[in-house]
Amino acid sequence: MTEDRDIDVPHETASFVAELRRLADALESGETFTIKMDDEDVTIPEDAYLSIAHERDGDEVELEFQITWSLAEDEDEDEPDDEEDADAEETASTPA
Repeated sequence: MTEDRDIDVPHETASFVAELRRLADALESGETFTIKMDDEDVTIPEDAYLSIAHERDGDEVELEFQITWSLAEDEDEDEPDDEEDADAEETASTPA
């Protein structure tokens, strides 16, 4: 199981814009996007949920470009489901 984490990596304007541009280019072209966060490579899957959030709490205002996905779905892809196992066994036992 992956441990929980919550990190915030500050960027100067130029590096922030460069990462946004790289992300936008990858999303637009359907390519994989990977970013290193605190010595961990984070890769966004194709089916990630994209949203923009705006929060205001007193004098604090926040705008977040969010990309959300479930690690549980990634783990399920590595394990064949029972139906795939049954199909494989049926194919193996069917004479050609």
